[in-house]
Amino acid sequence: MSDFIFGLHAVQNLLSSRPERVLELWIQKGRADKRISLLVDEARSQGVTVRFFERARLDAKVDGAHQGAVAKVAQAKVLREGDLADLLDTLKVPPFLLVLDGVTDPHNLGACLRTADAAGVHAVIIPKDKSATLNATASKVACGAGETVPLIQVTNLARTLVTLRERGIWLTGTAGESQSTVYQADLTGALCLIMGAEGKGMRRLTRDHCDTLVNIPMAGEVSSLNVSVATGVCLFEAVRQRTI
Repeated sequence: MSDFIFGLHAVQNLLSSRPERVLELWIQKGRADKRISLLVDEARSQGVTVRFFERARLDAKVDGAHQGAVAKVAQAKVLREGDLADLLDTLKVPPFLLVLDGVTDPHNLGACLRTADAAGVHAVIIPKDKSATLNATASKVACGAGETVPLIQVTNLARTLVTLRERGIWLTGTAGESQSTVYQADLTGALCLIMGAEGKGMRRLTRDHCDTLVNIPMAGEVSSLNVSVATGVCLFEAVRQRTI
């Protein structure tokens, strides 16, 4: 099975980090700028076949701005619960995890992965059902983070949260009605930050498994933030606390 990753930055990052996944590089005919030339040279140095197509052919393959570069890739390996256990067993530092509960927009998934990579998150966990997957759109928005941050899909999120708690990982959920702000919470140590879907928030069962709930204080008229923005605020407050 194959998939497509598109956009100059996303394709370049993939060639740099996981060139074995790239089956072919498709370049728009007539594009001869420096970034395209460097991309073609990199692909050929990795033994990747480069093919040239009219723009309409590339437009038909992907839903978004490809910038003249589309990589045909082997589908990314989807990690499961067992992979999460293996990852946690190998960590030499307190786990720093992110759960996305019900985030269905691939743009938001990609943005959260990108932020998670920047924050040093060890893994992002999503439920198998009612969640966006790492498709071409999410990969482009992630700008390569889909290749560097383990994305773990679990069948039963509630069961996974119980397992994390049994490992001594503190479960911090986000909820607008919480009386405690993210700046008041202790986000050091073994931590799993849980973000809910935009608008609906976390599912009830997910909320019930949290050790604590926090909110992001809002000073203006807007009642909530986009989930990827809220994720960035919370993750980097955790980073601040974990590095002082």
